[in-house]
Amino acid sequence: MSTDDRDADPTFGDYGGQYVPEALMPALQELEDAYERYVLENEDGFMDEFRERLREFGGRPTPLQRADRLSERYDREIYLKREDLLHGGAHKLNNALGQVLLAKYMGKERIVAETGAGQHGTATAMAAAHLEMPCEIYMGRTDVNRQRPNVYRMRMNGAEVNPVDAGSATLKEAINETMRDWATTVENTHYVIGSIVGPHPFPKLVRDFQAVIGQETREQIQEQAGRLPDSVIACAGGGSNTMGAFHAFVPDEDVALYAVEAGGSSLEIDEENALAPNSATLSTGTDGVLHGAMTKLLQSGDGQIMESHSVSAGLDYAGVGPELSHLVETGRVTPVSVGDEAALNGFHRLSRLEGIIPALETSHAFGYLEESHGDLGDLIVVNVSGRGDKDLETVLEETEKRDLEAAPDVEVFDGE
Repeated sequence: MSTDDRDADPTFGDYGGQYVPEALMPALQELEDAYERYVLENEDGFMDEFRERLREFGGRPTPLQRADRLSERYDREIYLKREDLLHGGAHKLNNALGQVLLAKYMGKERIVAETGAGQHGTATAMAAAHLEMPCEIYMGRTDVNRQRPNVYRMRMNGAEVNPVDAGSATLKEAINETMRDWATTVENTHYVIGSIVGPHPFPKLVRDFQAVIGQETREQIQEQAGRLPDSVIACAGGGSNTMGAFHAFVPDEDVALYAVEAGGSSLEIDEENALAPNSATLSTGTDGVLHGAMTKLLQSGDGQIMESHSVSAGLDYAGVGPELSHLVETGRVTPVSVGDEAALNGFHRLSRLEGIIPALETSHAFGYLEESHGDLGDLIVVNVSGRGDKDLETVLEETEKRDLEAAPDVEVFDGE
C-alpha cells in the first residue's frame, strides 16, 4: 500500500480537519508522518508485525457465522461477523494494538487513552501490557460506576484509571481530559484515541486498523455464500466498528450500509437544558467542531454540545467520526436508529436464539434487524462488535423496569 492524495487529505468532503491548539500541531504532524510511513508504506515491516500480533495475540481472523435461527425467523440469510470473539471481547483490540505498536515504533514511552463503556480502555490496557508500555485511562465517573468489571480489567492489566467528574461524566468529558494530558506530555506520550474521531490523521489511522473487519468479511461472505451481501449493518457511536465493517464495501454500490444509532428514550432534544435523550448524531445532528474535527454533532441552536444518553454507555457520544458524516451526507451510508427497548429486546433475542450474548452497543443493530429485516435484502451481515458480559448488570436493572417481549422471566430474583 502506498500514499496517495486520498490518504494524505486531512478531510472527507466538508468533514474532518485539524481544529486543535497550536501546541498539538507538532504531535499531529509527527503522527501523520508515522501513519504514512509505517501504516501506508509498511516501513520497517510495521504492518507485517501488526498483522502477526493480531493473529497470534488477538486471535484473528474472527469467524463469519451463519445465524441459523435468525435466518429462519426472518426468512433470509443472516450472517454474523464475530468480533466478540476477538481477544478482550470486542473489536477495540484491532485499533488499540495497532496504535500502541505504532507508539513503540515512534519511540514514545507512555500511553494515554479515553474510554466510555470500557472496552477501548480494556483493549488499550491489554495492548500496553502486551507491549510493555505504561498506560493511563480516563473514564467518566458515570461510566466507571456502570462498567465496574471493565475498570477492574484495566487495573488487572496494570493501567491507571482516572475517573472524570466534569459535565455528564461520560465519554465526551473523558476525551477532553485525555487531550489535556496529551497536550502537556506530547514529547513522550501517544494518545490512543478509541474511535474514528478527532483531528487528522486519527480518523484514517483508526479506520485502517479496524478495516480488517470488513476485509475479512468480504472474503468470507463470498466464500460461504458465493456473493456479496445485500446489506451490512453495524451499530454506530463514534463509529470505529462501523467504518471497520463498512470500509471494504464502500466501493460496492449494490451493498447497502446501515449505521444503527442509539435512539434512547426519544429523538427529541431539550434545548433549554442541553440534553439529548439519545445518541442519534448521524440522524439528527448538525455540523460543528468537536474534539479537533468538523463533523456532525448533537448541539443546541447556539452551538452548545448536548449531553447524550442511551441504555448503552459505549454509544453515548455527542459526535461521530467525520468519515461517517461524509458518507451519510453523500448518501452512501444510511443512518437509522432504534430505542432503548428495541436494543434490550435485541440483546435478549440474540442470546436466546443463537447463544450469543451481545454488547448493548451491538444490540442496537439487532433491534434494527428485527424492525426492518424486510427492507434489507436476502443476504445480510451484522457486525457483532462485542460481547455483553460487561452489560449484564445494566441489562438486568433495565429489564426489571420493563415488560420486554424477548426477555427471560426474572421473577427468580424476587425471593432475595
